[in-house]
Amino acid sequence: QVQLVESGGGSVQAGGSLRLSCVASGSIPGITAMGWYRQVPGKQRELVARITSGGSTNYADSVKGRFTISRENAKNTEYLQMNSLKPEDTAVYYCYAQIFNTAWTRVDDYWGQGTQVTVSS
Repeated sequence: QVQLVESGGGSVQAGGSLRLSCVASGSIPGITAMGWYRQVPGKQRELVARITSGGSTNYADSVKGRFTISRENAKNTEYLQMNSLKPEDTAVYYCYAQIFNTAWTRVDDYWGQGTQVTVSS
């Protein structure tokens, strides 16, 4: 069974930095895209950053120039380096990965449990 486990959330003052990590474990023949979403109460989950297996990235306009997504394919791990954090970045952050099944016939979406990031002014 595939699991995604996040770590690295917490509380920080505005202008500070945090680094989130997400490790995928289980039967994983291959991973295509990986990424991070965030959600605040009463709002829809929104894409923060995404990275393909080849390393191409895209970011939400609100985090461009401040956040950096990366991955280590050999470790089935992705990271989100968050700098110059703002109070409006406060949310629960979820990692996701699109992972092939063992027969390599389809790709399924998997999600982490979420990690709280709180930025105080």
